[in-house]
Amino acid sequence: MNILFFASLREQLNTAEEKWQDLNGAKTAGDVLQQLKQRGEPWNNALDNEQLIISVNQEVAHLDTQIQLGDELAIFPPVTGG
Repeated sequence: MNILFFASLREQLNTAEEKWQDLNGAKTAGDVLQQLKQRGEPWNNALDNEQLIISVNQEVAHLDTQIQLGDELAIFPPVTGG
């Protein structure tokens, strides 16, 4: 699985992407987020936001969206406007 981080998340986490060779039991996009947040800071703080935008294979997804090892999961911070 290829996990992409965009905008302020990329800066907070100091990475634009990571590749997983194993899902470690994750079955949904929400499971992946939980595993990432369990790393502690800055991961927990950056990803502990109900307004994050998630996409799986370039389609907007929800936390309960099913994932597979070959998927691309992208995480975006909430969109702000003005």
